[in-house]
Amino acid sequence: MKFLHELLNIQSVSGDEGEFTDFLLTYIGKRKKSWSVTPEIYSGEEFHDCILLKFGNPRTAVFAHMDTIGFMVRYTNQLIPVGGPEIIPSSKLIGKDKYGEIDCALLGDEEGVFHDFPRKIDVGTRLSFKQNIRVDENFIQAAYLDNRLGVYNALLQCETIKDGWVVFSTYEEHGGGSMPFLLDFIQKTAPIKQALISDITWITEGVQHHEGVVISIRDKFIPRKKFIDRVIDLAQKSKIPYQLEVEAYGGSDGREVQFSPYAIDWCFIGAAEDHVHTPNEKVSLQDFQSMVDLYRFLISNL
Repeated sequence: MKFLHELLNIQSVSGDEGEFTDFLLTYIGKRKKSWSVTPEIYSGEEFHDCILLKFGNPRTAVFAHMDTIGFMVRYTNQLIPVGGPEIIPSSKLIGKDKYGEIDCALLGDEEGVFHDFPRKIDVGTRLSFKQNIRVDENFIQAAYLDNRLGVYNALLQCETIKDGWVVFSTYEEHGGGSMPFLLDFIQKTAPIKQALISDITWITEGVQHHEGVVISIRDKFIPRKKFIDRVIDLAQKSKIPYQLEVEAYGGSDGREVQFSPYAIDWCFIGAAEDHVHTPNEKVSLQDFQSMVDLYRFLISNL
C-alpha cells in the first residue's frame, strides 16, 4: 500500500506525464533484476513519455495508460476540463506554476468551470483533484484509481512474466495518440497477436463490487468475438472470480489497437469502480486482486 500511495500522489494529467514516467523508470531500474526475466527497456524522447518493457519472446502485450483526467487553466480564473472529470463544486484542486504551489477549490458547473485561487495562475497550468486516500478491509477510495490501479497491476505482472510486452502509454484520457507509434514499434521489434488493456471500468446495474474482475465484451468498440471467447474460456478454467460487461459507451487504448493497421486481438480487463472521474473513485480490493490473478493466468496461458 505504501507504493500504491506513492503512485496515487504523483500528478500526471494528460499531456504532462513526464514526472510519473521518471518515477516509474526509477522503480523499474531498482526492481528489474529481482523479476523472473530482466526486460529490455525502451523509453526516452523517441517514445515521448511512454515506457515499453520487452520480456523474452512476446506473444501478448499488456497496456496501461499513465495519464489522468484534470483541468487546465485558461485566462483569469477559468478552467477547461482535460478528459472527462466530474464537475463537483468545492472539490479541492492542486498544481504548481512558476510562482509556487497551488491549492484551490473548483467552482461552477457544466456551463463554466473556475477556480478560487487568490492570485492569477499561469495560463496552461494543469490542476488535479487533491488526493485523499482511504483504505479499509474491503475498499480503496481515492482520486485517480483510474488508471493508477491499471498501472499497478501492470507493474505486478512484471514480477512473473516470462514472455510479453508491458507498455505504459500516454494521452488516453483525452483522445489517445501514443498507441499508434507504440504499436508500430512493437510490431517491428517483437510482434504480438493479442493485447490486454489494464484499465478500470464502471460499476453499473450489471457489474457490482466484490463479484470479481470485469471482462469487457464491448464498450463503444467491439473486439473480435473469437478472442473474447478464448479469454472467457480461460477465465472459467482459472476459477478466478470474474464478471462480464456489455456497454454502449466508453473506450480505452483498445480502441487504438482495433483502429491500427495490425491484426491484433484485444480485450479490456479491469476492476470496476464507483464515482468515476471524481476525487472519490472506489474499488473493491477483492476485485483488484482478481484482476492481478487473472492477468497472471492469461499471460501464461493465452
